[in-house]
Amino acid sequence: MAEMKFSLEEYLQELEKLVNIDSGSRDPEGTAKIAAYFAERFSQLGWKAQLHTTDVSVGPCLQISNSGKEPFDMLLIGHMDTVFARGDAAKRPFSVRNGRAYGPGVVDMKASLLSAYYALRQLQAEGALDNASICLAFNSDEEISSRHSRPWIESLAGKSRCAIVLEPARADGSMVNTRRGVGRYTITCKGVPSHTGIAPEKGVSAINELAHWILGLHGLTDYAKGTNVNVGVVKGGTTPNTVAEDAVAEVDVRMTELAEAARVQQAIEEMLQNPRTPGIKVTVSGGVTRPPMQPSAATLALCERVDAVAKRIGVEFAWIATGGGSDANLTAALGVPSIDGFGPVGGLSHTVDEYMEIDSVEPRMTLLREVIRDFAGGVK
Repeated sequence: MAEMKFSLEEYLQELEKLVNIDSGSRDPEGTAKIAAYFAERFSQLGWKAQLHTTDVSVGPCLQISNSGKEPFDMLLIGHMDTVFARGDAAKRPFSVRNGRAYGPGVVDMKASLLSAYYALRQLQAEGALDNASICLAFNSDEEISSRHSRPWIESLAGKSRCAIVLEPARADGSMVNTRRGVGRYTITCKGVPSHTGIAPEKGVSAINELAHWILGLHGLTDYAKGTNVNVGVVKGGTTPNTVAEDAVAEVDVRMTELAEAARVQQAIEEMLQNPRTPGIKVTVSGGVTRPPMQPSAATLALCERVDAVAKRIGVEFAWIATGGGSDANLTAALGVPSIDGFGPVGGLSHTVDEYMEIDSVEPRMTLLREVIRDFAGGVK
């Protein structure tokens, strides 16, 4: 048994290294560097680290386990990718100001990955994991809906008794047990170009058709049922005096109930079969990328267990529902008890002002550590 005193200074030095590595979802080399970093750190503890290539367009995923024995007592899930472009880390490197740490991906979620390492290192030093089987799954495309890593995550979740997702705690310290589902669609309209002054009647306007789609899609929003549809990106046309040959829209769908996802899908299929512009061609791609995460009885029991640990160590927080999706949506849909938000407290994720509250690092890491200890059999 050995007690390792936590050093916030050491932690921040490591976090600086991680934040200053660009690792956007479409930066395979960058996410590979993050994977290599944690593979080395855990390998030094004697853990087994395996890289998994899911698609050449994204970096490798990283699976880490202390024993490899299945089923896993706990699956810890995090992501190594950020939403930021290559070069952003050089423009806005890690910095500390007024009790907050800043930088691309500082709280979403490089700090969370590091906190998991520190928590598990301490538990191993104490011998608290000797009879436990822990698996970590760090993916490289979460910020693009885990489109390639989803089967891998679901496979590991199916071998696990519960899933803890390491997304950051909310800005007020809350953690998450309910998330809305997410759908993404691309609507592509193909018309016929023509000069608007000479032969407008010979043209088929892709923009005209897309306008009908935008109105129809937005009309599917039902806030009372927790459903909203947003056409967030529109592109089309070439010049004002040319009937638009092409028009494309990117659509985001959020839903609380899976039945609502089916309703939206059915409406899209009906619009596809009944175009409003004669001679137009429309194609639709996409669908539900993350099913809604609703807490099961087993998940609520898991929340109560976490509450008991938090009370014992003096960490206060609330459970909330959020509209954003995470990999917890995937694990919960499989019936695996899943909770989220175990990282440090922070906010303004995905913006140039993303921050982490430095004084939240140690208490949140302690909570994660003690919850893992509880499931490993150290606390009854």
